[in-house]
Amino acid sequence: MSRTRSRTAPLDPACVAAVDLARSAIEETVGPDQVGEHLGVEGEGERVVTHHFACLDHAYRGWRWAVTVARASRARNVTVSEVVLLPGAGALLPPEWVPWSERLRPGDLGVGDLLPTAADDDRLAPGFTETADDSDRQMIFEYGLGRARVLSPIGRDRAVRRWHSGESGPHTPLAHAAPAQCSTCGFYWPLAGALGTGFGVCTNEYAPDDGRVVAADHGCGAHSEAAVLPHQVEPTSPILDDLAYDHLPEDSPEADLAGSADLAGSVDDTDTEPLGHS
Repeated sequence: MSRTRSRTAPLDPACVAAVDLARSAIEETVGPDQVGEHLGVEGEGERVVTHHFACLDHAYRGWRWAVTVARASRARNVTVSEVVLLPGAGALLPPEWVPWSERLRPGDLGVGDLLPTAADDDRLAPGFTETADDSDRQMIFEYGLGRARVLSPIGRDRAVRRWHSGESGPHTPLAHAAPAQCSTCGFYWPLAGALGTGFGVCTNEYAPDDGRVVAADHGCGAHSEAAVLPHQVEPTSPILDDLAYDHLPEDSPEADLAGSADLAGSVDDTDTEPLGHS
C-alpha cells in the first residue's frame, strides 16, 4: 500500500518578486508609517502568494499585514487581491465570541424581556401524545397536561442538581446550624410529581426561604418544632473573703473574749434613755 503525497504548488516567481507592489497597496490604505519590514512570503495556490509585513501601529502590536497577490494564466502583470491585518504570535486578541444564549445567566431576564426556547431544547419533552380524537384531547387538557411541552427527565435532573447544590440545599451554613430538616417542618409543602420526594416550598413568612423551593434535607432556625430550652442556672459555691478576718481556734483566749462580747450585746444596759419601746 503506497502513501499519497500532497504536492505543494511551486511559488510563482513574478508574485514572489512583487514586494514593492504589496507594500504600496498597504501604504495606500493606512500610510507608509504603519508598514514595517517584509517578513516573508507564503504560497496560497497556483500563481497566488501572500506577502507579510510588520505592523508598526502601537495599537496592534504583534499583528502583521498580509497582502495577497496573484497572476492570471499567461499574464505578465501581478495584481493585488486583498490587504488584511492578521494576528501574529503574542498578538492581543479579543475574547472568543459567545452566543447570547450561552452568555445568559439566571437573573438577567428583566421586565418586558422575552426568552425564546429552542424547539429541540433537551430540558423539555412533548406534553401529550398526538391524537385525532377531540374528546381525548379535551380530557387530557382538563387534567392539566394539555401543554405543548413539559419537563423532560434531563431538565428535571438538571433542576435537581442545581437546587440541591444551591443556597436552599443541605450544604449551607444555615442548614448545618438548623435544629432539624425541612422535611419534618410543618411549614414545608412538598411539590407534586416526581420532584415531591426531595423538594418542597417553604411557607413560613419568618423563614429566609419563604416562598422558595427548598430541599427536603435543607433547614433553618424557623423550624416549626424548634424549641427554646430554659436557661440552666448552675448553683455556685459561696465566695468567702478570707482576707477580711482571721480564723481563731475555738480553745484560744481570743475566741472566749469574742463569745462573751456577743452574749453581752451591743446596747448599754446602764443607759436611762428611753428606747421607744416597752
